[in-house]
Amino acid sequence: MRIRNVTFGIVLDFLLFQSNASALSEYGKIDVYFNDQILPGETVATPTIKIGEPFNVKINMTVNQEYRVSGQISEIGSGNFEVIEGPSEMNKYSSVILKPNESYTFEWTIKPTEGWAGGSLPINFRYSLVEKGNPEPVLNGGFTVAYCTISNEHYEGKIPISEEQPVSETESSPTSASTPAFTLVGALSVIALVFALFRR
Repeated sequence: MRIRNVTFGIVLDFLLFQSNASALSEYGKIDVYFNDQILPGETVATPTIKIGEPFNVKINMTVNQEYRVSGQISEIGSGNFEVIEGPSEMNKYSSVILKPNESYTFEWTIKPTEGWAGGSLPINFRYSLVEKGNPEPVLNGGFTVAYCTISNEHYEGKIPISEEQPVSETESSPTSASTPAFTLVGALSVIALVFALFRR
């Protein structure tokens, strides 16, 4: 029963967080990179990685007006991935104030732990934009960057370590969030999956 609930949660999270990885809106532009490769359109990276093998996630955000931009890299549950380097720990927000037409790149180097070896898990990016003088976000969003399959093998290569960007917990998670838009195909897939899981 637990495995079915976890599987349902993973599939639901994966489908709900699909949106344009490279997106342009009235608020600005987002470009998404996995291991320094841009992910065009609705592309989600699908790597197979070893336990402890580092990978890189970059989110470049450009805003059209002044905002406090908060971003976090997140996982389902906790302890399945570890941040080696980046502006925040897993599931913790990092914030920056950007002027109109200014860009900022959120960048993390992450490695999987043994927690989900032999399985697949998504890595998501969540963000919010807050206008100056307004306590409520004008936009909350998120999407899946990568759907990682973690092998049972251990990585034996070198893990990059840098003293330039230590991991810090700069801000706790905002309390308000909205569900990002997803396609009709995604919604129908979720409904079909729910019926299939509960029929058994």
